Amino acid sequence: MAYFAKITEDNEVLTVLNLADTDMQDSNGVEREYLGQNYLQTNNNWPAEKWIQTSYNTRANKHYTDNVLSEDQSKAFRGNLAIPGGTWDPDNNIFWNPSPSSNWIKHIPTASWVPPVGPAPELTDEQKNDSDNRYMYKWSEENQAWELLIADATVDPHA
Repeated sequence: MAYFAKITEDNEVLTVLNLADTDMQDSNGVEREYLGQNYLQTNNNWPAEKWIQTSYNTRANKHYTDNVLSEDQSKAFRGNLAIPGGTWDPDNNIFWNPSPSSNWIKHIPTASWVPPVGPAPELTDEQKNDSDNRYMYKWSEENQAWELLIADATVDPHA
């Protein structure tokens, strides 16, 4: 199965379609992106150059097989699986998911967004081992900082 993103003139991803591998194979059985693009143009009335192949198994510039990190990372393809609302970055050959916050920064090596102040702090050993409370950091758009959230671990959140 092959996956292609339908993009706009502004490189916004509109949808993602899948094709049978045979719909993009040449006479030698080799998959060719341009053949998939031509097939999609013919059958979906959208220009061939606005169909970009994407990988179902790539996220954060890493390749996975059955949700397990693959040993062969040469299979990582175009940063992330394209999703509607995301964007295609032809300069870096990456599909970007929507930014989680208005001022997060593109980190090209991992094809992911990073906060302007760096990653969330690590929990302390005391916090990790606290059986009465659960701790986690959440990004505060208002404060432009990580905020520590504390929840009572003895209360069932589903009750």
